[in-house]
Amino acid sequence: MNKLNDFSEEQIISKIRFENPWWENKEVDSYYTNLKKRLYFTLFKPLVYERSIKRAVVLMGPRRVGKTVMLFHLIQDLIDNGVPADRIFYLSVENPIYSGISLERLFSYCAQATQLTLSSGIRDIYVIYDEIQYLKGWEVHLKTLVDTFHQVKFIASGSAAAALRLKSNESGAGRFTEFTLPPLTFHEYIDLKNLDELIDQGFKEWNGITRTYYRTSDITQLNEHFIRYINFGGYPEVSLSDTIQSNPGRYIRSDIIDKVLLRDLPSLYGIQDVQELNSLFTTIAYNSGHEFTYDNLSQSSGVSKNTIKRYITYLEAAFLIRVVNRIDINAKKFKRANYFKIYLTNPSLRSALFSPIPSDDEFIGYMVETAIFSQWNHRSDSLPYYARWRDGEVDIVGLGSKQQPIWAVEIKWGNLAVKHPQKINKLRSFCLKNQLDKAIVTTHDIEKIDKSTEVAIHFTPASLYCYTVGRNAVEDKLPVDYYKTIFLED
Repeated sequence: MNKLNDFSEEQIISKIRFENPWWENKEVDSYYTNLKKRLYFTLFKPLVYERSIKRAVVLMGPRRVGKTVMLFHLIQDLIDNGVPADRIFYLSVENPIYSGISLERLFSYCAQATQLTLSSGIRDIYVIYDEIQYLKGWEVHLKTLVDTFHQVKFIASGSAAAALRLKSNESGAGRFTEFTLPPLTFHEYIDLKNLDELIDQGFKEWNGITRTYYRTSDITQLNEHFIRYINFGGYPEVSLSDTIQSNPGRYIRSDIIDKVLLRDLPSLYGIQDVQELNSLFTTIAYNSGHEFTYDNLSQSSGVSKNTIKRYITYLEAAFLIRVVNRIDINAKKFKRANYFKIYLTNPSLRSALFSPIPSDDEFIGYMVETAIFSQWNHRSDSLPYYARWRDGEVDIVGLGSKQQPIWAVEIKWGNLAVKHPQKINKLRSFCLKNQLDKAIVTTHDIEKIDKSTEVAIHFTPASLYCYTVGRNAVEDKLPVDYYKTIFLED
């Protein structure tokens, strides 16, 4: 039997040169540079330029949110800022030609291709490993490189977010800086579509501090784009392509959902029954924003309760869902989380699995809620709760450092609460019980402040609130800023 041939060293180096065309022409392919940068780029870039801390940067996130494009934007930014083009190495680890080759060996091939002699004293080199999860034991390899080459900046990315986070935490403590690139915020969607003229930005003094607030000049058009965002807006490529939007299931389901459910999670966690996992996710996606128990999830999906608990952990690690915990009317947490809500991290996942929904669909309220919660997911340090007690509920509650409520929001898509204030009596009751003198209620298109009771209510369009929360997240503002700015008229 003839021995199978391996790729030669010359073939590997030739492939590396092909992947790094800027070594010759000093610029990244125009396909990437012509694409608009995600606003998260301004938060990611400083981590790469930071050289005083000996750490690799691990860029992680769901599939198709623009990680590779961001890496090419980074490469061009490095070149523009004076880094020699042939000192920036890019390797797409998922390429079959690199199969089984260690990260250090790939690094040495890059050095060989650029006629660079490797040593522990090598300086001003940037090495990028894209889709790093395809190399078994990548976390050990990367940690060794960081410890060996102190003056080299290593950047890694991957779409198997659950795998990356697990391995990073296990082996990369003190050596890796994680950066999560989530799906598009509504703010980013507006920016990507060049619709900034829909938003008016103002500044007012409040308690001696200048704060920002946002209004819209055309709520009808903003709402139209909000519905499009709910159906198609989580992914840059989908947002910009009418062709993909005409058949989102073919693109999003096959290229995003199925790869995570059928490949990433089973390979990481040894899941045997993929159909069972898919059944649970389908149930959750269809009912995003609902309150669940392990019993009703088990009955709806046909999966045992113990298995459901494990699967929910996996789906959260893969950035597909987010569990929101419940508090009572006194803002106290429950010792046993028997009831909880689950939201898709991106509302357009539901459209891909089933079908896009119009603004008057029976599920639109839940999807508006899902879209707003997806903005809060961008601030994992301050994920809010929902409150529910025997005869009342509040959709979103933010707790302060002492676990006391500091703000409350009721999500509505219609205007009935403005015309019939009794519909938000439970929100007022919660606020009075917890010494809150103001709250937010979203609407379809009405903006006003009602100070007729002890609890002042700011009515604001859901689309505008979603935009503001997303913008504050991207600009790394404290979420409480918006809560304060909307009452500047006081």
